[in-house]
Amino acid sequence: MFKREAGASPGGETVIAQGVKVDGEFTSNGNVIIEGEVTGSVVVAGDLHVGPSARIHADVSAQNAMVAGEIGGNMRVADRLELVESSRVMGDIEAQVLSVAAGAMINGRVSMGEKVGGKKVNE
Repeated sequence: MFKREAGASPGGETVIAQGVKVDGEFTSNGNVIIEGEVTGSVVVAGDLHVGPSARIHADVSAQNAMVAGEIGGNMRVADRLELVESSRVMGDIEAQVLSVAAGAMINGRVSMGEKVGGKKVNE
């Protein structure tokens, strides 16, 4: 995940730095790194990296995601979701593959399988 390959991310890479607040519907065709705060909704066609200082109060969808910060909302990840030891997710999770490190916290339902919610994550 998050390897740079030629043509892998047609939308480029977007960084929401620590100290930056985004309020509303956030959509990206590329990869996204969030270290700041986002409220509303987050839709990422590529890979999402949620840093340890990030606070997201939104429903989130992405192709792949790695979470080290806090998410208050439901998550739909088409492929792989990785929750590291510092992650906190307060909401339901749908993912094909889920990796949870010791110390990570999930308060919500978890659904895993071949199809996320019976359809692609970005539908």
